[in-house]
Amino acid sequence: MERELEPRGSVTSLPHCEIHVNGASDCLIEDGVDPNPRISALASHGHAPQLAHENEDAGKWRTVVLAYKTLGVVFGGLVTSPLYVYPSMRLTSPSKADYLGIYCIIFWTLTLIGVVKYALIALKANDHGEGGTFALYSLLCRHADVGSISSRKSNSSMRLSHCGIYATPDKSYLVKFIEQSVIARRLLLFVAMLGVCMLIGDGILTPAISVLSAMDGLKGPFHSISQSAIEALSAGVLIILFLVQKFGTSRVSFLFSPIMAAWTFSTPIIGVYSILKYYPSIFKALSPHYAVLFFLRNGKKAWLLLSGIVLCITGSEAMFADLGHFSQRSIQIAFLFTIYPSLVLTYAGQTAYLIINPNDHSDGFYKFVPKPIYWPMFVVSTLAATVASQSLISATFSVIKQAVVLDYFPRLTVKHTSRSKEGEVYSPEVNYILMVLCIAVVLGFRDGQDLGNAFGVVVILVMLITTILLTLVMIIIWKTPLPLVALYFIPFFILEGVYVSSVFTKIPEGGWLPFAISIFLVLIMFTWYYGRQKKTEYEMTNKTTLDGLSKLLSHPGVNRVPGLCFFYSNIPTGLPQTLEHYVKNMRSLHRVIIITTFKYLMVAKVAGGERIIIKRLGLRGVYRCIVQYGYADCLNPEGDDINNRVINCLRTYLEKSSAESPELLQEEISELDHARKLEVVHVLGKTRFQISKRTRWFDKVFIGFYKVLHENCRSALPSLGIPLNQRVEVGMLCEA
Repeated sequence: MERELEPRGSVTSLPHCEIHVNGASDCLIEDGVDPNPRISALASHGHAPQLAHENEDAGKWRTVVLAYKTLGVVFGGLVTSPLYVYPSMRLTSPSKADYLGIYCIIFWTLTLIGVVKYALIALKANDHGEGGTFALYSLLCRHADVGSISSRKSNSSMRLSHCGIYATPDKSYLVKFIEQSVIARRLLLFVAMLGVCMLIGDGILTPAISVLSAMDGLKGPFHSISQSAIEALSAGVLIILFLVQKFGTSRVSFLFSPIMAAWTFSTPIIGVYSILKYYPSIFKALSPHYAVLFFLRNGKKAWLLLSGIVLCITGSEAMFADLGHFSQRSIQIAFLFTIYPSLVLTYAGQTAYLIINPNDHSDGFYKFVPKPIYWPMFVVSTLAATVASQSLISATFSVIKQAVVLDYFPRLTVKHTSRSKEGEVYSPEVNYILMVLCIAVVLGFRDGQDLGNAFGVVVILVMLITTILLTLVMIIIWKTPLPLVALYFIPFFILEGVYVSSVFTKIPEGGWLPFAISIFLVLIMFTWYYGRQKKTEYEMTNKTTLDGLSKLLSHPGVNRVPGLCFFYSNIPTGLPQTLEHYVKNMRSLHRVIIITTFKYLMVAKVAGGERIIIKRLGLRGVYRCIVQYGYADCLNPEGDDINNRVINCLRTYLEKSSAESPELLQEEISELDHARKLEVVHVLGKTRFQISKRTRWFDKVFIGFYKVLHENCRSALPSLGIPLNQRVEVGMLCEA
């Protein structure tokens, strides 16, 4: 058992716990304490409306503050895209008509993908406030039987209705097809994995291209500066950026938001100046027919240029993936009222300048900045490019955390950096791996245009995957009428599909990098997933029966010793085979043993009252406990706190339960109290694979790789804060 012990939720408030006796629901224990006595007292005196109004005003102000903070985290990559869009295009002798067509495509791409798809639709498909590819996959798994083997084999009696696991009677044809087709389920999982890995690739390339593009501004006033110096300065800026990540999104956004606000409001002002000076009628290009004429006039050349134009929408996926760090309304307000207008005016100003100066496209941003404010804008753009990297770095932390707690990725250290916002996370290992890869990309590519080619691949592929999963959410969960689904899917699939076909031509010119990174990450995720599922299948198949344990305990050579033992198991039902292995070898078992499973559900958060499930197994002093968490929950790392809450819940269960002999029940309670005073032992049962000659070659490869990953990932038990002298590991081998 590994993943079930990884902390991901808070147990600081447990208003009640659900009790199961012999597998059936017996009662629901309420603590009867008013969670907010002040509000109750005010309500009883007729002051509740005034308090509600105050809370509403406070909520609005909090949303505005969050919207301001999003500037420094969510939209950095998107709002700084003017730094590298035009330089990434391979334009040859462009005309005024070409620039008008390019601006038309940029405007409608920003409008359709940024406003319609993400701001108005995708943000509503969040899973209890969490966004990203795995959030969509989680939603689908909870509303249809399309999830992993372990989720399908969960004991139905232990399932909670709020998790949405119960199948609806009116299943659509699409749901039935996916549930019945192993290929469809695995393809859906692969698409979700690829989306996560592409987003991680985006997190590697965004800092590299943003900082490198900003540093290129030094070439204007200093013609003699070498490319190596530009790369060294970029690497230094990236190192500083990654070193401040440990302070958390809130502190980083507090520092970064003023910088991004300066950028967001200064570039459109320069854009308006450029429009008035160079080409006041630029907004006529908003008519779609300019895009049509652009393709008719340039043909294949126009299609190839899409690989550079697509960078105008880079960072849009961060709006969705960073949702757990902020809120839906705050992101919508910031994008619709600041980011979107800023981009429209900035690109309009750039294009207006380039229409009069058509050969300056290779440095399309700095050339259109007026000379008197060149250096201030260089400083702002460099700082903004550094901040721009934050959006995808934060998104990478979020999706990695989701993958870890859903057991699709080896365990890593995931720290929650905020007491009030559970979605704010930081992973030291991921942070420093990203830093090394970003610096390697900067030093390896050297040229911003090739880096742009690699960047475009991950930008549009992540969006296409989100479109596919969001369409399934519309059909399966939202029950959207098919004509409306088609109205969403067809235009966006065609638009993003055309972009994908264009960026695929850039694979030999740098686009291979994100594919290589993504395929390697998918291989890690699939290997971990496959190994975990094989292990779960073995443990579920070879469970120890209650009769077998009873006979073993009745053996004269086996003693029940005083004390309490938490025996951690990977399986939520039955008795683990490692328990029998432990008793046979130790020849003893504690008087009170709680077989504990930390179970993660395909849900963002589990309600506090549904967190702990207690069940008596029929043998005196032997109990089953399941502690349930969602991937957005934040578990208090204080191990004693968790243990005490489980024991308190068990004691309450014994006090409320009925028994034939009250004397025996009282003895059981007394035995629990006595065992609690003694030293508590935590036993972790581990099952390890042994590769033999009879093992299939497929299993030899993937199980062997899984063993390597397992040996080098974080241990599960220490994450609960349990002292070393209270931990015991019991391992046994099984043939792969």
